[in-house]
Amino acid sequence: MHIVRYRSGDEILTGILEEGIVRQARGDMFDRLAVGPAAGNVDELELVAPVDPGKLIAIGLNYKDHVEEDTDMELPENPIIFLKPTSAIIGPGAPIVLPDGPENVDAEAELCIVIGQRCRHVKAEDADSVILGYCCGNDVSARDYQFKDGQWVRAKGFDTFAPLGPAIVTDIDASDLAVSCSVNGETSQDSRTSMLIFDIPTLVEFISGVMTLEPGDVIMTGTPAGPPRLSDGDVCDVEIEGLGTLRNPVQAAG
Repeated sequence: MHIVRYRSGDEILTGILEEGIVRQARGDMFDRLAVGPAAGNVDELELVAPVDPGKLIAIGLNYKDHVEEDTDMELPENPIIFLKPTSAIIGPGAPIVLPDGPENVDAEAELCIVIGQRCRHVKAEDADSVILGYCCGNDVSARDYQFKDGQWVRAKGFDTFAPLGPAIVTDIDASDLAVSCSVNGETSQDSRTSMLIFDIPTLVEFISGVMTLEPGDVIMTGTPAGPPRLSDGDVCDVEIEGLGTLRNPVQAAG
């Protein structure tokens, strides 16, 4: 199932995407959804982020090739957790706004886990039972602030710095999916989720051992080597096999 959310007047509605057509959905995304009448062609609707999470949990340095890009970095002994504010979330088609101040802003293609039920202390072997599905994400990062501050909240916390979408895909094996990021059609990142240092079950076990996870919480699993620089006027595509393409234009603030 491909679950989307879309704007209809002043409302945000949930839909199910089937062969390019969004159908109205009835019920609870985290319990059971029923397919209703067609709402329209997906290209004619304004999609928003497919979930409204209470927490946006991100993982740093989770691809070996990305760690090795910086000779001063060492492979982490455990997942490196940080939080991005939910105010940074935008959906497909919404612009990534480059703020005044930082000069070097990069895109980061990431597989995102969407949690489906409240959970704590989940064992790795049980991780699938608490996952609703997966979507594409972009952990946009202001590198000059990231290196200057020595921690990542400001660099990764600007409004519009967390595109998510286009859909939550359920019933998919996400252990070995192609992940790529391109800017203006030129591919910079090209890897697979099988290259994660800490895989999906490990991340769910580790994070749920730290904090309670709630339905809708999103875990961004890290980015591979080659994050591309973003400039005013660019178009950034994050594509993950089986999950679709998350496309966002880029514009300068003001």
